[in-house]
Amino acid sequence: MSSQLKSLSKGLIVYKEIVNYGKPILASTLCQKLDINKSTMSRILKTLKDEDYIIYLDGSSEVIAKNLENIDLKKTRIQLLVEKSKPLLEEIHKKTNECSYLGIFDNYKVLYLNQVDNSNRKIKTRNSIGLQTPLHTNALGKSILAFGNYSVDNLKLEQYTLNTITDIELLKKSLQEVLENGYSLDIGEYQDNMQCVAVPLFNHENILLGAVGISGTKDRLSLEKLKSLGKEILDIVEEYEIIC
Repeated sequence: MSSQLKSLSKGLIVYKEIVNYGKPILASTLCQKLDINKSTMSRILKTLKDEDYIIYLDGSSEVIAKNLENIDLKKTRIQLLVEKSKPLLEEIHKKTNECSYLGIFDNYKVLYLNQVDNSNRKIKTRNSIGLQTPLHTNALGKSILAFGNYSVDNLKLEQYTLNTITDIELLKKSLQEVLENGYSLDIGEYQDNMQCVAVPLFNHENILLGAVGISGTKDRLSLEKLKSLGKEILDIVEEYEIIC
């Protein structure tokens, strides 16, 4: 393959990664994900920018794919969702005093897009933005699975704790309970001693966007309290209309 074709191939790979990433991404992240050195990546990004395929966000070194239909270039679908749902996460945190999260479906995993924790605790929940976790191991994922059009048969039910559901029939039963209750639970299924509750998030056209929920330690969030908070979060979400 000629050097020109090799350069074109690499450029297409980088551009595809930027598009599929779905949110602003740093050159260093692209280097790590694609195993391309910094100098080569710099040349590729400069070419993509010069040819009007990508733009840099104002005041940052993050790039996004340029919207070829000339819709708002600075806001991707994910950026809009994060922006529109932030007041909702803040309200959930305010009412529950626990760290609140927004997650979406991403290749049969949960992608954490945002979180809010304004508590005064000395030890706060770690920053999970950008984290990907298996759908079957957490409350956000179960709400997405239960209310979305996704096949559980595509899941690899790997075990993370003693409480992780690894049997497909048990998972289906659990998802049926989510549909009946309107909320989903994670009882130390991804991390020991951490418990979570989540509810599905729909937009104004009743299209599933993802899920929102909270997490906290087992000593703060008993099973009964999780169920009570699940109903409370449902009520909070119903008051918000996410136009996105």
